[in-house]
Amino acid sequence: MMRAVLSFRCYAPPMLWLRGLIFTVFVPGIVGGWLPWTIGGGHPRGGPWMLGWLVVAAGAAIYAMCLMRFLAGGGTPMIWFMWPVRAIFGEEPPKLVMSGIYERSRNPMYLGVLTAIFGQAIVFGSWRVAEYGLIAAVMFHVVVIAIEEPHLRAKQGAAYDEYCRRVPRWFGRRRTDAKANSTSAV
Repeated sequence: MMRAVLSFRCYAPPMLWLRGLIFTVFVPGIVGGWLPWTIGGGHPRGGPWMLGWLVVAAGAAIYAMCLMRFLAGGGTPMIWFMWPVRAIFGEEPPKLVMSGIYERSRNPMYLGVLTAIFGQAIVFGSWRVAEYGLIAAVMFHVVVIAIEEPHLRAKQGAAYDEYCRRVPRWFGRRRTDAKANSTSAV
């Protein structure tokens, strides 16, 4: 699985790459980068706290893998209700993104951003950044359940329902058919 994720190549038109970059700067760049940096005071604690940068890098790598999957699918991670500004930020891919890291989580992009936030909580030794990360986690969960899942169910139908049966909402192992039949979307 990891080998397949690392050997993946993304071919997308230059304008789609540009929109993906703009989205990255304005959405996860602010939520997962600038805000935690600002809340943390902009001055890392130093010493062993600097190991938090490894956590931030892991979060950024997760996000980058997700972005590549969206671009390869012909879209960006821009949420559907922002359709009026799609000329700037792009729009969601026409088909579900279900390969690579999306085989382990239906929402790895959110997990990558949260990982980067909590990494900065370590870097700054900041409870305030950790609290911000917890608030962001709750907000992401609400957005996923109240907005994204109903939209994807309406747009993708049975394909999304099957995907929900196989892959957990946040993280874990792919479910086998027996587990999927006995468990609702997690």
